[in-house]
Formats: sequence, structure tokens, C-alpha cells
Amino acid sequence: MSILKVLGAKLETMTQADREIAQFIIDHPERMLDLSSAQLAEETGRSQSSVVKFSQKLGYGGYQQLKLAVNKAKALEGHAPGGVIHGTIDASDSYVTILQKLIGSKLLSMRETLAANNEETIDLALDALVGARKIQLAGVGASSLVAKDFSYKLLKLGRTALIDSDSHIQVSNASGLGDLDVLFALSHSGRSLETLRIAEVARSRGAKVVSMTGLQPNPLLELADIHLFTVADEERVRSSAITSRDAQLMLMDMLFILLIRRQTDAHDYIHNSEAAVTVLKAL
Repeated sequence: MSILKVLGAKLETMTQADREIAQFIIDHPERMLDLSSAQLAEETGRSQSSVVKFSQKLGYGGYQQLKLAVNKAKALEGHAPGGVIHGTIDASDSYVTILQKLIGSKLLSMRETLAANNEETIDLALDALVGARKIQLAGVGASSLVAKDFSYKLLKLGRTALIDSDSHIQVSNASGLGDLDVLFALSHSGRSLETLRIAEVARSRGAKVVSMTGLQPNPLLELADIHLFTVADEERVRSSAITSRDAQLMLMDMLFILLIRRQTDAHDYIHNSEAAVTVLKAL
């Protein structure tokens, strides 16, 4: 049973405060997905702690997990764009069905990732990046590909971005960071040993650590000052790092766009970068 149906079934047995929160979610699920816990509290005339406790009474760790459940309920009830098929990929599936299921999984992952992050945290991450002297990207496996892509984007903006495929060099780079620098560590599990070591060193040097992990408790969260989250649907597509990579890329692309908006000379840097590589393209 979806969370929206659960709320409807429990409505009459709830306290007045919980009933008002539940009714708002039932009536305005799409709007709820755009609200922080404080904003939902304001909309319903309740306290932020009441919203958090309401989420926990339903069996969720917190408000963000409740938002994910609402988002998934909407997607599975046919509200996903284009009515995309979503489900486990089977050996008997045709190419078209596999593609449709992949699209469904990717879209669901991105929508849940959007619901898992609030504007306040995104602003904190953006402020850290804007004010950083140096930005080091860290990640292994598929996360390293996303980190490298973002480092290229930072270079286009004239920023000092550090990344290396050798974990020893990454640790060495982290030891050279200071309190004016930022380490952006990516690991969906939050348990990659190399990334954890890099974060430990960067933190010990006074650098601000921004993490991008899954929602589950993990060691990287404990080392980070600012937490961004990705939600993956890997079990359904039965292949590691497909949807988590897309969710990471989406968040990174969003941060890049926000950086362009914040940096007044961003378009000049991008133009100069594009002009510089034009000579390398065949006519």
C-alpha cells in the first residue's frame, strides 16, 4: 500500500495535529515535495518538530524519507512523465521494454534525489564552492567519472579544481588543503575506503568537506560538514551505479548552473574556453 493510501486509511485515528499534516499531504502531494519540514509546518500551522515526529510515527527516519515515499507513490500511481514503465528488468524483456524500464528507473531516481535535498543545504554547498580557493573532487569507480566531469566544468569557470585517478595523489592533494578550500567527496555507499581517507585528511587540514552519498547512515556523512544525497534504484535495474551515477550528474549539473548564476564573469570564462578548443575541431 502506498504512503498516500496509508495516510488516508489512518486519517480518522490520528490526533488533530497529525490529521492536518496528513490531509495536506493527501490533498497536495506535489506541493509537499517542494516544501522543507519547516515550510510544511508553516503551511499546516504546526511546529517543525511536529512534522518530524509525524514522519517518525509512520516508520520513517525523518521528513526526507517521508518525502521519498510520497514521491515514489506518485510515480508508481502513473504520475511519472509519459507513463514510463518502471520495474525489474527480466531476461525475457525486449530491447524496447528494457529501455523503457531504464528510463523509468532513472526518472524515479532523479525525482527522489530532488526530494531528498532541500534548498538550504544546496545553498550551503553552493556558498562553500563559491568561496573556495581550491576545490578538490574525490571519488572512486563510477563516482570518479562524475567528479572528473564536474572538475572540467569548474575549470571552464576559471576555478582551481584538483582531481586525480591515483588515490595516493588524492590523499597528498588533500594534505595541502586549508581552511579556505573545499573537498567535494562522492560515494553513493559512503564507505569507499579511499574516499574516506581523503576526507579524513582534508578535514584534519581545516578544509570544508561536502559529501554526496546515499541516504543510509555511512562513515562519510560523519566526516562531512555539508551533506547532499542521491537516491538510486539499482535493485530494479540490477546493475550497479547506473541510476546513482545519473542522480550524481543531475546534482552536479544543477550546482554548475547555480555557480554560473553566482559568478559574474562565468560566461566570459566559458566563452574563452570554447574559443581555445575551437582550433582543435575539424572543419
